[in-house]
Amino acid sequence: MTFLVWCRKYLLEGQKLDEKYSEKLAHFPENPTISDYLLIKYRKFVAVLIPLCLVQSIWWSCAINFNLFPLYLDYWHMPVTMLLGSLIAGMTAEGASAVSFPVMTLILHLSPMIARDFALMIQSVGMTSSLVCVIFMKVKFEARAVVFGIIGAFPGFVFGIYCFDPLFTGSQKKMMFVSIWTAFAFALALLNSQKKRSTFMEIQEFGATKIVILMFVGFIGGVFDSFAGSGIDICIFSVITLYFRVSEKIATPTTMILKGVVSLFGFYYRAVLQGDISPISWNYFICCVPVASLMAPLGSFLGSHLHRQIVAGLIYVLEVLSLIGFYLTNPGWPLLIASGVIIAFGFAFFYIISKLGEKQMAQIEERQKPQKIATISNQV
Repeated sequence: MTFLVWCRKYLLEGQKLDEKYSEKLAHFPENPTISDYLLIKYRKFVAVLIPLCLVQSIWWSCAINFNLFPLYLDYWHMPVTMLLGSLIAGMTAEGASAVSFPVMTLILHLSPMIARDFALMIQSVGMTSSLVCVIFMKVKFEARAVVFGIIGAFPGFVFGIYCFDPLFTGSQKKMMFVSIWTAFAFALALLNSQKKRSTFMEIQEFGATKIVILMFVGFIGGVFDSFAGSGIDICIFSVITLYFRVSEKIATPTTMILKGVVSLFGFYYRAVLQGDISPISWNYFICCVPVASLMAPLGSFLGSHLHRQIVAGLIYVLEVLSLIGFYLTNPGWPLLIASGVIIAFGFAFFYIISKLGEKQMAQIEERQKPQKIATISNQV
């Protein structure tokens, strides 16, 4: 495979679009109007500009009016970090906390609570901007996973804030964050080692059982969000890719939308209902808003064109770097052993989910075979 062929296959695969929008593109009017150009032909570019222009205009007016620029002298670290963090958040299934949480806790040595709150705050801007971008671009996503994931995540977050978060120290939270998601990255890598793996564009044979699964997984994800600012994205991504065998191309915008909504809820809960957000989190948030509102929609635009293997590869790199960063902080033998145990058991869990998904997929394909044969016969 030549380099150009590789680039065309993995970097320029193209977007998985909504069927109705794909049909409009295929039958673009011969005498188009301005609205045809803006809402059909160049819709994906307009999609990036809408949240960008809206958020930037609000931020710059506030920054000039209240002279927010001196904050950058002391809080420049995270805006620089979020140039990459928000871009990756828009491209992959992981929110910006996948980058911000390790940097703030492992490098800047801030408390996990500050890192958690900042992650929720900045994702409420970045991931919501990506949400608008994805919906306006008409990129295909699994709406049912979004709805039932949210239904489970909201109570999960509240439960986690009061019943789970207080149980662990800052070091333990850092360890759990990197270990669990490293285990998932290993499981996803194993799954993608299967050549020409078949995937679905949506959850097949959707019913009550799968609704319960999505709500339960959403609840667990909400609990993880309550102490790390991240969790619902990877939890839903893992179950719909490993178990329901939905393509990463569909799972990524699905979790992006889900993450945006849950981050908004978490931000509201911490800022309004609890009123307990640190001034440090607020200052970092103020400095990062213009970066997140630019890079996250751009990441969504770029990520929607990438091959699913590239999307998965970005996840591998993120999780391995987070794990290495944690180990470099010299966490002590008890945490190292606990981390190894969590990674081992987590990998086994995700591997079992993957195998159950493989078995389920084979059963679905077997049940759908008569229908496919009948369709082919009718066409002949």
